[in-house]
Amino acid sequence: MAHTYATDVLVAGAGPVGLTAAGELRRRGVSCRIVDRLPARLPFAKAVGIQPRTLEVWDRMGMVRAALEAAVPMRGQFLYINGAEQARTELSVPPEVPYGFAALPQYETERVLDEFLGRFGTAVERGTELVSFRQDPDGVTCRLHTPSGEEEVRTRFLVGCDGAHSIVRKGLGLSFEGGAFAEEYMLADVRVDWDLPPGYAVRSMHRNGDGAVDDVLVCIPLPGHGRYRMSMMVPPELSTAPQADAAGDGITHGLQSGRSPGLADIQAVVDRLSPQPTTASDIRWTSVFRISHRIVDRYGDGRVFVAGDAAHIHPPTGAQGMNTGIQDAWNLAWKIALAVGDGTAHPRMLASYDAERRPVGEEVVGRTVRHAVEGMENDPDDPATLMMREAQLLVGYRGSPIVDPPGDGPGPRPGDRAPDCSGLTRPVAAYPMRLYDVLREREHVLLLYGAGPVTGSGLDALVRTARDLSGGRMEVCVLLPAGAGADTGFEADGTPLPVYRDSRGEFARLYAAEEPTAFVIRPDGYLGARLSPPAPQPLATHLAAVFPTN
Repeated sequence: MAHTYATDVLVAGAGPVGLTAAGELRRRGVSCRIVDRLPARLPFAKAVGIQPRTLEVWDRMGMVRAALEAAVPMRGQFLYINGAEQARTELSVPPEVPYGFAALPQYETERVLDEFLGRFGTAVERGTELVSFRQDPDGVTCRLHTPSGEEEVRTRFLVGCDGAHSIVRKGLGLSFEGGAFAEEYMLADVRVDWDLPPGYAVRSMHRNGDGAVDDVLVCIPLPGHGRYRMSMMVPPELSTAPQADAAGDGITHGLQSGRSPGLADIQAVVDRLSPQPTTASDIRWTSVFRISHRIVDRYGDGRVFVAGDAAHIHPPTGAQGMNTGIQDAWNLAWKIALAVGDGTAHPRMLASYDAERRPVGEEVVGRTVRHAVEGMENDPDDPATLMMREAQLLVGYRGSPIVDPPGDGPGPRPGDRAPDCSGLTRPVAAYPMRLYDVLREREHVLLLYGAGPVTGSGLDALVRTARDLSGGRMEVCVLLPAGAGADTGFEADGTPLPVYRDSRGEFARLYAAEEPTAFVIRPDGYLGARLSPPAPQPLATHLAAVFPTN
């Protein structure tokens, strides 16, 4: 029976998470509407930190340049206790990682994502709120409250990126277990005139005679000379009553209404805790906020999914929340695009969203709560591992239903992030490229490393398997070792394949590739399979778990 849909996907919520989902869907040609109850973007620098992994996501989407031009680097952090410097942390990543840490106020993040979405002729429908929905095996019927009245929309899928008080989460009946911190905090976007090095966060604490922290000031750099997003404890006279009744769900998380802190309130904390005398000025906005920590029992049901704060909320320690939500949305969007396109997605594809992302959310909630209580400086991981984890470069999907078992051996395994590397060359290009340059704007990629048996009829069989079983959605590239023979002669069914050379040996080193190996790289830059030696049958077995068999 044929069904009529007003749009393929409805996205509820136009923060960074919803905009990422809509942008990626539209980039892939999926029709999409995105609605938000607010009449305009909020001018608040709520989420500020941008992790290296998020910049990799934006690179793959084709919008990283705009983000980089708007952001400022995050170089590290100064830690002060009772006025004395205790530590200086340098934020660094291995040289093969293409991006470092950055700071970008949320209103700028939303602007960049909004403009990217606009490239595809889609705009946020402001002042429009999802009020209810019902789903059946074939789609979702959504009721919207719009500026011109009520509207009913029929869609294939519904994605709830509608925050801590999510209508989508409630409509699905998902549990949202967790708790809340008793403390309240002030946020402020201000300018200071100290001479501390730019690009460094400042965390200044006061410990009482018992060693407990009773006062804290955290300053995150923003674009603009001397600008910081500051957070600090709320004095009693500014304390607000928890706003559980506002949404009727007992959840207190985020910005609170009531009297906003003034410049004098901010200056009083700065006078107590700033590492050097300074004056706060040019205040843009202030607010009081509360922190909860909760996570849903599942990330979706049927044709309806949740992402970002609708699925998990937690302390802002380490700038993990928005980045985790953006990566939720991207993971889900490319899978929905496959399901919508022409049916070239195995039923387990959409189920893998929960299997892959909910463990990430659980880990982030647990870690940020632990860091908020004990301090990041007390994390048991070694500094290099801690830095990679905070950069979200260690997120992995081993055990996912759509990746091969990891097996044994060195180098990245199925379910791991495919690391970037440099030094890839082609005969015509006068400059070396990075692996991510080769992968950009491609979907599933079969990367054949090494020469040897991956030639002639063996190559034909591999390429035919890749193309036929993926419904034509998988591209094939050849990567030759530095000392291999000529770059020509690689073709399948009479069509030449793109050939690159690992001229510096970086790919071989980072991927521990010592013999011919086929790497299946997913649209999100994770390894789906690692086949050594490359052969059609194990490739077919892998693809059968990703794409439906006819």
